[in-house]
Amino acid sequence: MTTDHQHDVLIIGSGAAGLSLALHLDQKLNIAVISKKELKETNTYYAQGGISVVLDEEDSIASHVKDTLDAGAGLCDEETVQLVVENGPSNIDWLLKGGVNFTRDDSAESSGGYHLTQEGGHSHRRVIHAADATGREVETTLQGQVRARSNIEIFEHHIAIDLITSEKEQTKHQKRCYGAYILDHKSNHVQTFRARFVVLATGGASKVYLYTSNPDVSTGDGIAMAWRAGCRVANMEFIQFHPTCLYHPEAKSFLISEAVRGEGGQLKLPDGSRFMDRFDERGELAPRDIVARAIDHEMKRIGADCLYLDISHKPAEFIQEHFPTIYQRCLEFGIDMSKQPIPVVPAAHYTCGGVMADHKARTDVAGLYVVGESAYTGLHGANRMASNSLLECLVFAKLAAEDIQELDSTTAEPPQIAPWDESRVTEPDEEVVVSHNWDELRHFMWDYVGIVRSNKRLVRARRRVDLLQREIVEYYSNFRVSMDLLELRNLVDVADMIIRSAQSRRESRGLHFTLDFPYRDDRVQNKPTILIPEGYSPY
Repeated sequence: MTTDHQHDVLIIGSGAAGLSLALHLDQKLNIAVISKKELKETNTYYAQGGISVVLDEEDSIASHVKDTLDAGAGLCDEETVQLVVENGPSNIDWLLKGGVNFTRDDSAESSGGYHLTQEGGHSHRRVIHAADATGREVETTLQGQVRARSNIEIFEHHIAIDLITSEKEQTKHQKRCYGAYILDHKSNHVQTFRARFVVLATGGASKVYLYTSNPDVSTGDGIAMAWRAGCRVANMEFIQFHPTCLYHPEAKSFLISEAVRGEGGQLKLPDGSRFMDRFDERGELAPRDIVARAIDHEMKRIGADCLYLDISHKPAEFIQEHFPTIYQRCLEFGIDMSKQPIPVVPAAHYTCGGVMADHKARTDVAGLYVVGESAYTGLHGANRMASNSLLECLVFAKLAAEDIQELDSTTAEPPQIAPWDESRVTEPDEEVVVSHNWDELRHFMWDYVGIVRSNKRLVRARRRVDLLQREIVEYYSNFRVSMDLLELRNLVDVADMIIRSAQSRRESRGLHFTLDFPYRDDRVQNKPTILIPEGYSPY
């Protein structure tokens, strides 16, 4: 059974980027928001740290730009960085007017009475936050507004299968996106969603790794679908590993915010000695790539399962006030962070690359936009600076909405689309194939394409991903789709992109570190890695 839906704008993803975009659009437009699980189950909801923005009188746009460029290790697009940083304050003002309750500090007159924290890579206090649960505050507020809009239809427990595109138009020599096939994974029915504009806001792909701070939905769906639709993808070798996730068998990589280090937390070995000063003069406030590699190095050097993050030298009241969520969560696992250090390990956290987008969030396919972690805008370069990601979501969501509004009156309705065809497939006979391949993929990506890489490891990973791709194509062609199969299909495509990109970068830079080329090479490698899909041609 196939159901046909038609909307003006189809937004696939329900994090800060997707919901902000929906709210910026004119209420005359009919909008569909697709959420893979419940509306809140996004990376945004679990983001603890905050949003980097210039609000303090002692800070400056130029300083924020410089810090971002430095963290990006020579691969940021400077125009993009300037655009995002300049638009930061107005977007925070939009959130405040919408009811987001950021943590206040009435003594902080220079920052308008808001408490700002400092995180790795920042030279000033410029991270506005809602205690240690900023993402939850932002996501919950945006959800309330979206649910109150009569022109926005929400589809929870739906996962996109593939985008629907035309052949290249004769006049523009460019494909156009007309919608997507989407699986309602509660009823197991595939539905056709047609729209004049389609937006990918599906988040990153950190679930491709065995250990990740991300929720289960982070399976690279938008990146993989856009690639299959003919979009270029860039900088996929730069996967950010968060240095400090809670190490506990039942914690499922609960994130210990960078702000803990920003407020004085110290990284320590099991014997209680500090080590970060041996790796970087900024110590615990070095950018995440440096901190994650330092932890990885020390764990391997001494054969430790984890290291420790210690803020117990601060008053208990300070810790409970600034980190109530982390404090309570640690207590649930028998760890009192006001009295003892927190065991931590690195985990895959953020996808710095993604689908190539211009300054209006447009992709290579007409009518298709990409915002948030799925996108490559040039902001992050070879390493994302802490708390720049939610800022990017907000800024590009607004820019995309403005472009859609501008094109609205001249964009025709999509044509009729053939329904999803299940006539030649059957029910899966051995679902163990999916579960086994899922586990194998995440294990070899962690072992061979993780924080530290080598040519030999990448070759091994490439052989395995090639085999998995063939098996999944065969399985996908013969059996009815399921959520697990669709996510695995997307993750394998993304894994292939990560490996190919890593193999092509014959240097170490930012988040990409290889034992075979341990130094940065600005002579030939100071540009993004761009993957071009088969059949792509510029227009």
